[in-house]
Amino acid sequence: MTTAPPMAAPLALAPTGDPTPVEKAVADGIAADAEPEMFLWINFHRPDGGIRIWYAWTIGGQSLGDRIDQLAMAAGYDAADWLHIADRHEQVTTRGRVEIKAYPLRPVLADVQAAERGPQPRRDCLQSVLREAAAISGQAPCKSIPRWLGFGPALTSRNH
Repeated sequence: MTTAPPMAAPLALAPTGDPTPVEKAVADGIAADAEPEMFLWINFHRPDGGIRIWYAWTIGGQSLGDRIDQLAMAAGYDAADWLHIADRHEQVTTRGRVEIKAYPLRPVLADVQAAERGPQPRRDCLQSVLREAAAISGQAPCKSIPRWLGFGPALTSRNH
């Protein structure tokens, strides 16, 4: 007579209060559905009014993003240039409380290679905001606009 093997106990899921695993699964799903060579900036809007940001890249996006950043940094690009180029290509969608900012990297690369730069009025505005923020916080104002923010993982990982 044979006996059946013992049945494994069902997996019990316990709430932890940590949204990280769910956010990671959502970010991975969003990246899996997106076009190749994209940089995704994913904002998770929290019930308390805060936002948690996740970055993701689709196939080919990590290496292309790093290449863009190397070219931009070598050319002396700064945050005003990043904001200008990002705005030119940003595609925004939402899924409930999740906001997805998708950046197709080939057009971003084309802008950097064509020496597209942030216009002077935008640079002046950004400098004004930085001066005001420094005054409010009691810090010394920045003498220059901060560096390029990045589209690849090597640079964006240093922003935190």
